[in-house]
Amino acid sequence: SYYYDAVEWAVRNGITNGTDATHFSPSTPCTRAQMVTFIWRAAGCPEPKALFSSFVDLDETMYYYKAVLWASENGITNGTSSTTFSPDDDCIRAQIVTFLYRAFAE
Repeated sequence: SYYYDAVEWAVRNGITNGTDATHFSPSTPCTRAQMVTFIWRAAGCPEPKALFSSFVDLDETMYYYKAVLWASENGITNGTSSTTFSPDDDCIRAQIVTFLYRAFAE
């Protein structure tokens, strides 16, 4: 598959895991939380400056909490409104490209 090397790289570098111990599920949509977490991990898991989020739909115990804080304070995401991030919504291609552009374009 065309994505095999990319998945191997991402797993090896701690950017993503599979959907279980033996599956990656390449056709499963990514959530907004997953995509921001992939970018955060690819950037080396930098600590966010903020301790708390203004997004009311985030739970600080979730794996993506620091990733969203970091992405938000670095202009990678603005959320889906001024008070929501919508972590469980599917991340559409336009959002993915926008997140990547904001994170890595110079």
